[in-house]
Amino acid sequence: MPATAGTLAPTDATCPVPGPGLEKDLAVARNVLRVEAAALEAMALSLDDSFGAALDALGSVDGRVVVTGMGKSGHVAHKIAATFASTGTPSLFVHPGEASHGDLGMVTRADALLALSNSGKTSELADILAYAARIGIPVVGMTARRESPLADAASVALVLPVFEEACPLGLAPTTSTTMMLALGDALAVALLERRGFSAEDFAALHPGGALGRKLVRVRDIMHVGDAVPLVGIDTGMADAIVTMSAKSFGCVGVQDATGSLIGIVTDGDLRRNMAPDLLAWSVRTVMTKRPRTIRAAALAAEAVALMNERAITSLFITEGGVPVGIVHLHDCLRAGIG
Repeated sequence: MPATAGTLAPTDATCPVPGPGLEKDLAVARNVLRVEAAALEAMALSLDDSFGAALDALGSVDGRVVVTGMGKSGHVAHKIAATFASTGTPSLFVHPGEASHGDLGMVTRADALLALSNSGKTSELADILAYAARIGIPVVGMTARRESPLADAASVALVLPVFEEACPLGLAPTTSTTMMLALGDALAVALLERRGFSAEDFAALHPGGALGRKLVRVRDIMHVGDAVPLVGIDTGMADAIVTMSAKSFGCVGVQDATGSLIGIVTDGDLRRNMAPDLLAWSVRTVMTKRPRTIRAAALAAEAVALMNERAITSLFITEGGVPVGIVHLHDCLRAGIG
């Protein structure tokens, strides 16, 4: 049966045909997204001096930002704490219920507290808020109610603008949690900017992830010192081949009297110059002049791109023309760059 307008034709026997309720489902989904998007835009316009005061409170402590919340707000608080930590603001989540049974010991006088509650009346927050007041640490409250126990207890209150929950019953936390999550992201990114958090800092905190691998630098994976295959300009080919074999990079760099890299001898150069008296020649006869090099600060991905472009497997790293290291394509692949 041919597909009609507005439907998707199945590509095989296992592909389900959309039911007659699809348009209604899509309408519901689009309404949810529009309601939440409108709330985020309203919140962006409502930001005022209290946001700056919250940044001052969270960014001025020597310890960590302790994030807490109950229920759905607690799930959002978990994510905010993780975002803080991964962007240079030390942070952890403390469950308010567990805090009342010993986990208050996780909160120190060097910390700040960020507490989330849509109603501002979450009873489980009472003990951790009281403890924060007792030890004298700053408290930032994130709530939809300016007149609430949380807003009253906070040093700084971040009050969400008036909104409607995307749930048609007006009960399930939907718009409210989206707004809290986005406001947490705004705090984390603003603190990142204040701290001057760099791409290198991000990579250091994400060594095992794809994002961190994208930021690996050549200096992080290059070989240095005695591992670098180097010979002088007057070295004979017999000795150069011994060095090539010992270092296992398939090449040897050639230096002049000042130590600058002026050439390279590769396996390909050996094949192109194969002759009965090859071992009697000097490297200056066989070498390729002005070899391609790369900076230690360059991204490893840049090194891979250069090696692929030039159809080579190794690059020397130089500083002021002097070789300080070498990187092989396999080093990049082992680091997850490719």
